[in-house]
Amino acid sequence: MKVFKFGGASVNSVERIQNLAEILKGFSGEKILVVISAMGKTTNALEKVTEAFYAGRKEEALELFNQVKQQHLTTAKYLLVTHYLKCAAQLNDFFTEVEWLLHDKPVRNYDYYYDQVVCAGELLSTGIISAYLEERGIRNQWLDVRDIFRTDDDFRDASIDWDYTTARVEQDVKPFFAQTDLIITQGFIGSTDENESTTLGREGSDYSAAVFANLLDAESQTIWKDVESVMNADPKQFPDAQPIAELNYNEVIEMAYYGAQVIHPKTIKPLQNKSIPLLVKCFLQPQLPGTVIHNSHVAGLPPIIVLKEKQVMVTMRTTDFSFIGESHVSHIYQWFGELHVKPNLTQNGAIHFTAVLDDHAEKIGKLASAAASELEVHVSKGLSLLTIRHYTKEVFEKLTEGRTILLRQQTPETIQLLLQ
Repeated sequence: MKVFKFGGASVNSVERIQNLAEILKGFSGEKILVVISAMGKTTNALEKVTEAFYAGRKEEALELFNQVKQQHLTTAKYLLVTHYLKCAAQLNDFFTEVEWLLHDKPVRNYDYYYDQVVCAGELLSTGIISAYLEERGIRNQWLDVRDIFRTDDDFRDASIDWDYTTARVEQDVKPFFAQTDLIITQGFIGSTDENESTTLGREGSDYSAAVFANLLDAESQTIWKDVESVMNADPKQFPDAQPIAELNYNEVIEMAYYGAQVIHPKTIKPLQNKSIPLLVKCFLQPQLPGTVIHNSHVAGLPPIIVLKEKQVMVTMRTTDFSFIGESHVSHIYQWFGELHVKPNLTQNGAIHFTAVLDDHAEKIGKLASAAASELEVHVSKGLSLLTIRHYTKEVFEKLTEGRTILLRQQTPETIQLLLQ
């Protein structure tokens, strides 16, 4: 049994949905659970719906949601003939879920409404794709993952209740494979014990697939992307980026930690626990070998480069030249926790503590304000954080030529540089 995950880019047009069907036809006769994201920019569009609703602009929210509705109905009309009416009825059920909420007034926090609205993206995409596969003669079972994944009520970053979810997979998911070879379900979403929709964090569809792979004891999980494999750098930033044929779990976790947008950080652990290999393949060229990620040591890796732009350096100094001590550091990390801020790099000196953060203006402002009650605070914006794993002198010199290095941290394996 295999688990596949298709992201938004792989289903963002009629042609790409047709391409997905061709890929699945190539695995005819195999047991596969397919996790699918919302189409293209649907999540972004639904975020705008939520923002308008929460700001009290009900008519704008309804109009923005109507645009999402029409886009999905149009896609269904292009793809479907015999299955259109049945599919449209299912889509209308999902539309009604959201519209019922949008006609109300917000009385709970933003994150709650975000999850109730945004989860529609995955439900709509999978409903259309399941119907299209049926029309193509590819039998499948559509599954609402909210009936399977029980989570807590930490909206927008929910945690899975593994015991309950394991039981539902045993009772509800595995029996489907006695009736069909193919299950179509959603990534990114789940629900609480009150049947309130939740999301697992942005890009959580990879994690959803990994949870299924773990609980189904899958032989592998494949993430289908628009690149030929995992690369040693973002090809949009570095045109000479090269493919990597093989990685291990630890390396991928390190890449994710430093900001590489390849695999969701939470994805690896469920796979690693059962030594399930993760494949990264190209949906545009499925014949390419892609990348395999497993538990074994991999030697001879090229320099792996992660460049994060729009970085902010926050330097906090004591005002009386006393040492930065445990009390100061404890308070700083308390502020990080309260503001949900994850520093990308920290450095502790005798009288100063420096943190490098993503440029979220509101959070940076609140952090600076909190720290100013105890420390002298200086904020520098518009910086770049360069991380090179398996670095060489040549790559280091090439990537830093003409740049001012404001901060540097180095281990035998990894070098990080804050550049101006």
